[in-house]
Amino acid sequence: MTQTPTAHTPAQGQSRAQFTVPAKHPMVTVLGSGDALLRVIEKAFPAADIHVRGNEISAVGDAGEVALVQRLFDEMMLVLRTGQPMTEDAVERSIAMLRASENGEGDGQETPAEVLTQNILSSRGRTIRPKTLNQKRYVDAIDKHTIVFGIGPAGTGKTYLAMAKAVQALQAKQVSRIILTRPAVEAGERLGFLPGTLYDKIDPYLRPLYDALHDMLDPDSIPRLMAAGTIEVAPLAYMRGRTLNDAFIILDEAQNTSPEQMKMFLTRLGFESKIVITGDVTQVDLPSGTKSGLRQVQDILEGLDGVHFSRLTSSDVVRHKLVGRIVDAYEKYDSQNGTENGTHQGARNKRK
Repeated sequence: MTQTPTAHTPAQGQSRAQFTVPAKHPMVTVLGSGDALLRVIEKAFPAADIHVRGNEISAVGDAGEVALVQRLFDEMMLVLRTGQPMTEDAVERSIAMLRASENGEGDGQETPAEVLTQNILSSRGRTIRPKTLNQKRYVDAIDKHTIVFGIGPAGTGKTYLAMAKAVQALQAKQVSRIILTRPAVEAGERLGFLPGTLYDKIDPYLRPLYDALHDMLDPDSIPRLMAAGTIEVAPLAYMRGRTLNDAFIILDEAQNTSPEQMKMFLTRLGFESKIVITGDVTQVDLPSGTKSGLRQVQDILEGLDGVHFSRLTSSDVVRHKLVGRIVDAYEKYDSQNGTENGTHQGARNKRK
């Protein structure tokens, strides 16, 4: 796009839209530093001729494209009014949501502004929010259902958003404790060969949960909360025989549970408690011949009242953009070659 002193006149069959940015919003918040946001918009709408004059933005081109550009700027302003800045990633995701809605691919009424401005938890100067439509629906499902499964590839925020909801529930006194658990299953390694006590060997498997807690709570308060039993981080095996009341319980890496472990965990549910189970069914580290409890439970509990399955995809990856492409590349390879996790099933079983 070029910033010009004159407005572009539409040719026959084209449409024109004009958008005025309120004076209280500096143009840099709309266009981005060095027009970075503007370049993202131009790239997404190559058939639209976009011009800027002062605080006026105009778009000329195909009626459908121009209407989408207009809607995009409307959504951006709704976000900016909340005091939240727009980023290149947020603009790209907003465009994707608008296009999905325009093409009839969306199955809800949520707008980009509604997705991007939903605050879950504010801590230490930063606010945790969903960044995609599926993430928002996942977070909303946690509010509405007793048991929620968050299933999707790495980097989609499954565990992080669940942790934020757990901390939010604790701070709002909706629950009296948070219980975080993972199965201690080796991804090609062997616990027995690691140095130290049993706790030392198990601790690395639980470390990602501690890291998330440190992002959301004052680090100095975490040892105190754990000593008081308000926050518990433990291997899945430690859940056996318990009934967990008045708790927000998260089972992470659930693809590495056996069907028996999954049933055991689900039946720990007590009164006034909520369970969130997260996992990636494409990254199972169980020994050959062992079924994944997360894969099986979808067939057993799908449609059961009070239970919800949220499925995230590579488009919900909020890490480096390359992570989403890697996920897609592996899925494509497995589909074309009849493999699982990039490995032929027979060869995988033979190695194990």
